[in-house]
Amino acid sequence: MNIIFDQLNPHACKTYLFRMEGAKEAIIVDPLLDHLKSYDELLKKDNLHLTHILETHTHADHISGAAALKDITDAELIMHSSAPAKCPSTRVKHGDVLHINGIPIEIIETPGHTQDSVSYLIPGKILTGDALFLDDGGAGRDDLPGGDPGAHWESLQKFLHLPEDIIVYPAHDYRNREPSSLKRQKITNPHLKPRTKSQFINYLTDLKLGPADWMKDVLKANYNCARDPQAAWIPVDSPACEIKGTMGKGVNDQLFSTIDPLTLKKRMDSNEKLVLLDVREPIELKTELKHIDGVENIPIVKLISNVDALDKYKQDDIVIICRSGGRASTAAQILKQVGFKNPIVLEGGMIAWRSIFGYN
Repeated sequence: MNIIFDQLNPHACKTYLFRMEGAKEAIIVDPLLDHLKSYDELLKKDNLHLTHILETHTHADHISGAAALKDITDAELIMHSSAPAKCPSTRVKHGDVLHINGIPIEIIETPGHTQDSVSYLIPGKILTGDALFLDDGGAGRDDLPGGDPGAHWESLQKFLHLPEDIIVYPAHDYRNREPSSLKRQKITNPHLKPRTKSQFINYLTDLKLGPADWMKDVLKANYNCARDPQAAWIPVDSPACEIKGTMGKGVNDQLFSTIDPLTLKKRMDSNEKLVLLDVREPIELKTELKHIDGVENIPIVKLISNVDALDKYKQDDIVIICRSGGRASTAAQILKQVGFKNPIVLEGGMIAWRSIFGYN
């Protein structure tokens, strides 16, 4: 069986589109509202007919595009039977096998991160949602409404009994990890380390995941099948669902400073001594939001291994920039930890900068 399988999003949240080779009927998994236009354009460009939308769970870090995509495509929206949202067309349970467009899709209930979490097993692949991430990413946090570490442990046992050669495709990845086999995940993923249920619960409790109040607002928006991208405030680049992803402090509880775009522009115009460090991927500096003139670029995933290149700036004010602030916050924690005097995060990142100053 030859399945065409693509990941559509450029950032941490993952959306998958798949179909049989040669077929025009397609299935999408975990669409984002922010990318609705791009999905619609892709479907039209490739002359594809979206027949089904699969959600792995009620998301806490972004507004789902499922309801809006259902509106514009008339596709069938599938979620678990316990999902709080009112917009699903079909609700599924553990052990159901869907045959959609010639592709068998087995439903595996994998609660823990949320009570309505499911994973989708298709030939050669498993789409795990937030029930299992890649490598040291572990899995989604279990301290939000509906979360249950004990249930998560039971879900992980289900993964451990699947064929080891299937490839794991999670709903998030924040560190440019590549999908890999379940066999590899048993070696590299701390959530799959052999533990009793009580040991696993203690392991999560000891992690002290950090505040996540804003995520509760996102859950409420998705419970209501929101169609408005502004239905809840979201720090887009934050590794929020990952373990410790919302921690606001560095390893040694060292806080960093922030600066708003207007103040930064004023300081730049006054020719103050500032170092501008953009931690996005190089392609992001050339597309979409562009970049501020004069920035140095070290992607966040390469910062630790290249931090020596910034040693001459250790006593200077370093303004760290990303898309919306999440990656910059992580970079500030790293620099603070290795002795930089004053890393400063640009509040709202390039999104906030462009909203004020445009592209001039």
